[in-house]
Amino acid sequence: MSQRPLSLTRRALVSAAGTLVFAPAALAQPLSPTPRQTEGPFYPVDWAGDVDNDLVVVRGEAARAQGQIAHVMGRVFGPDGAQVAGATVEIWQCDAGGRYLHPGDMSFFAASRDKGFQGRGRTLTSSDGSYRFRTIRPVAYSGRAPHIHFRVKRENREVLTTQLYVAGDPDNARDGLLARVRNQDAIVRPFAPANGIEQGALAATFDIRLG
Repeated sequence: MSQRPLSLTRRALVSAAGTLVFAPAALAQPLSPTPRQTEGPFYPVDWAGDVDNDLVVVRGEAARAQGQIAHVMGRVFGPDGAQVAGATVEIWQCDAGGRYLHPGDMSFFAASRDKGFQGRGRTLTSSDGSYRFRTIRPVAYSGRAPHIHFRVKRENREVLTTQLYVAGDPDNARDGLLARVRNQDAIVRPFAPANGIEQGALAATFDIRLG
């Protein structure tokens, strides 16, 4: 009796001993892209001056940023799962008092904004798709859970805008924008002690997958 040929779609192999062995490709599952989120009303309008990946220290200001220092790092992956080198990653967030570095959030509260906090930052992914920022743990403000805005650009074109949230923060359950996201695990990440990186700081890993 002739044997039924193995389906190529199963990408299976039969060893010399007759054992069915699945190639790694058979076990791989397509990775869902990072959920998109609104950029909000406070996308930075001024990228002049100090816009590096360390938001805690502003050139020309004696004081460092208020709030708890947090290192946010990760890698950017393309739709095919490959690491994306040379992508521009931008972040922006409010300071420890809940104020953005933006004209729309400074007219009344400008005097109270933390001038030691850079407010926005920009960096390029390295050859392995990795990026890193030194910033502060985000804080809540009216109607919003703590979050950091992210934008990824390739060839100077926006590819993804999203937000990073703090796992376990009690305000997450009351945030309407976060409630709309089905795959919340992709954008809600733990901020844990940054052991071996900086004493007293936090660290979070946020991988970004482009669609």
